[in-house]
Amino acid sequence: MTGKTARTILLLQGPPTLFWTELADGFEAAGHRVLKVHFCMGDWIFWRRRGARNYRGRFKNWRRWLERFVAAEGVTDILYYADRLPYHVVAREVAEYLGLNAYAVEFGYLRPDWLTLERGGMGAWSHFPNDPDEIRRAARDLPEPVMHSAFGYKFNQEAFGEVTFHLSAEILRLAYPFYRHDTYYHPYLDYLSWIPRLVKVKGALAHANAVCHKLWDARTPYFLLALQLQSDYQIRANSPYRHLSEMLEEVIGSFSHDADPGDHLVVKIHPLDNGFENWPRVVAEIAARHRVSDRVHAIDGGLLSKLIDHAKGVVVVNSTVGLHAIRAGCPTKVLGIAVFDVPGLTDQGSLTDFWREPAPVDPDLTDAYVRLMAHAIQIKGSFYNPAGRAAAIPEIVRRVEADLVNDRALVPVPPRLSRAKRIGVPAIP
Repeated sequence: MTGKTARTILLLQGPPTLFWTELADGFEAAGHRVLKVHFCMGDWIFWRRRGARNYRGRFKNWRRWLERFVAAEGVTDILYYADRLPYHVVAREVAEYLGLNAYAVEFGYLRPDWLTLERGGMGAWSHFPNDPDEIRRAARDLPEPVMHSAFGYKFNQEAFGEVTFHLSAEILRLAYPFYRHDTYYHPYLDYLSWIPRLVKVKGALAHANAVCHKLWDARTPYFLLALQLQSDYQIRANSPYRHLSEMLEEVIGSFSHDADPGDHLVVKIHPLDNGFENWPRVVAEIAARHRVSDRVHAIDGGLLSKLIDHAKGVVVVNSTVGLHAIRAGCPTKVLGIAVFDVPGLTDQGSLTDFWREPAPVDPDLTDAYVRLMAHAIQIKGSFYNPAGRAAAIPEIVRRVEADLVNDRALVPVPPRLSRAKRIGVPAIP
């Protein structure tokens, strides 16, 4: 540990893999002390080390318990996955109050082979700059990141982890009777909803392909609207919408009045949607009410990259599909709070104007943005691929111990909070 100050790292809830256990090993190998708090049986199952503390109290007592714990243990840094989980929201606030470091670890923006490491949180709480001149200046001397995919994994690995975590937390609730899971759907309802969706998957894919090829073959101009998961914290905590049906009403209503009569709108359902909301029916009902049924298409499938390549523009709440579109040079409109909603990258005008004259993407700013993002808040790696974990963990340790996450001097205050308040994001005080 020559030349470095030993830290006391507190890990709260992590991803449903062995990543947190191996990250603890990485911090300890670098000479730091690691502590862990369990909130539910899901935490316990994926932790393969000794010495974790169990928090079995009520959520209303969590802040006081945490303040005492970090003071008694000399905690210097707190890391968590899912930054808007209520326990983690409190942890960020406690860290800020006591002058500690708090870091959110999440899936990467530059998917598929990246993870995110941000100071404090993501979305409205991100410290990543949103000023184009700051981005260009900070990225000027940075090298190009390695973008090729190296850490692939199968969907069933991710699904197994998620199902195991949430069902164990529910089935074995007596071990942590006051755990506040904060999932949008009850786990039983969530997973049972997949059964009819899986039964219909072949028909849905065939329909999506038919719609796409009909548009492409006829060279029909269209916009793409990428749906997110209703349960996603990016919707619940970084958008003004309580339910995605509100967003669909706004977008389809605007499209019906303001888009060119020859344009179409393709609404792409998220590939991990559980089917509970029946988005095709919701979209059809809204489109019928606005008399654009023949120009609005809900699809459950389709090749995203090709859909973006042929689109006049892409509309998102804050999905990383928006960043894919920006990197492809496709005009993009963000409705919520997104780290990539930057003048020169996304359309800053109204949705009304976007249909008629979408703002172009600045390719030079895009290049600078990706380089800065890769070096400031993205880490090459994976939660599920062992080689990806081995690649990511040393870099997380290095950035945390060297205080290199979201340079405080560059952006001392989250720059998106003011817009979040202005558009009515409910999670912003």
